[in-house]
Amino acid sequence: MNCSKLLIGSVALFGLVGIAQAGAKTFDVDPNHTIIGFTASTLLFDVQGRFDKYKVQVSGDPDTLADAKVQIEIDAKSISTSNKTRDTHLQSPDFFDVGKHPKIIFTSTAVKKQGDKLVVDGTLDMHGVKKPMTIPFDAVAAKNGAGVMENVYKASVPLNRKDFGIGSDSIGAKISLKDQVTLTLLLAGFFEEKKAK
Repeated sequence: MNCSKLLIGSVALFGLVGIAQAGAKTFDVDPNHTIIGFTASTLLFDVQGRFDKYKVQVSGDPDTLADAKVQIEIDAKSISTSNKTRDTHLQSPDFFDVGKHPKIIFTSTAVKKQGDKLVVDGTLDMHGVKKPMTIPFDAVAAKNGAGVMENVYKASVPLNRKDFGIGSDSIGAKISLKDQVTLTLLLAGFFEEKKAK
């Protein structure tokens, strides 16, 4: 269940790098609204969680997507489900094994527009396993309550925790934890013109 958080966030998410372009920009993350979270389900309950520590790097021109790159790095130990005992168990070798695998990293291989979605293809490196992953984002740009233009990227992605060996050896997980975890990403921030050095 916590497997999906991993992703989360996910990560440094987009790096749109257009060094030779006049429109090159950098992305300044808004930590007050950015969420790298997940929902895992047992036979009885849905458990919602998130990763509180992460690095999201974004740069380039959000309009052209030329040479776009994305990387999200998550501190696996920062997993939080509002239950200290459960969080400690999730950090253990039964699940994320944060002592051996402290980071969850998503690195993009391609960023493109597809219909009304911004689609990011890449690789998710979690719990010592690397798997291809595609994240289709809904992208919105508008002025926030302070009157500042803000860009927001939202996505919901299903993951199979067993693909990454999360909870595979846990007796409790075998009894009641469902395999699919839903990763939820809300990446908010501000694009600024890249300043020449």
